[in-house]
Amino acid sequence: MDSMKPDLWSFETKSFAKGFSKIAGIDEAGRGPLAGPVVSAAVILPATFPVSGICDSKKLTPKKRSYLYEKIYEHAVSIGIGIVDSTEIDRINILQASLLSMAISVENLKPQPDYLLIDGKFRISSNLPQEPVIRGDSLSISIAAASIIAKVTRDQLMVMYHNYYPEFGFSQHKGYPTKIHKEAINKFGCCPIHRRSFRGVL
Repeated sequence: MDSMKPDLWSFETKSFAKGFSKIAGIDEAGRGPLAGPVVSAAVILPATFPVSGICDSKKLTPKKRSYLYEKIYEHAVSIGIGIVDSTEIDRINILQASLLSMAISVENLKPQPDYLLIDGKFRISSNLPQEPVIRGDSLSISIAAASIIAKVTRDQLMVMYHNYYPEFGFSQHKGYPTKIHKEAINKFGCCPIHRRSFRGVL
């Protein structure tokens, strides 16, 4: 048995005890990059979820993330994705864009959940009962699963964008402010998916 499992299920177990049956964990990926969208995932896991090794996506290798991504899709009750692009990020700021992408991911769940566990300290625009959980991706298996789905989905999008804008190397750094990325911006300027409101882009 995974020694982390009792801890990672604690928020879900408390929610089940309150009478909730479809608990969604929500997390986002891509607040820090200079380019590309912010992507959120909402994941409802079954109480009998059999997969071990789920944890915060940042603690996993790309290979392990991809493996768990497939397993989560195989066993989840429902998965919803929310994407907010760079234009909207520039218009409403990255925090509001992140919360919006989270709300969209919940709307895309079928069936709809009856309780939300949200990574971070902010609530989202939803009439559903919800609980923000600081460091939730390390404390809740549902949020950790959402972090993996959001991260892999966003990475896949950035690899796709690399085909359109290969000079920026998006497949390598996924839009984060690496030295190579900054040098490419200095050489080529910014492209349509750059976040023009972020320092270092213009």
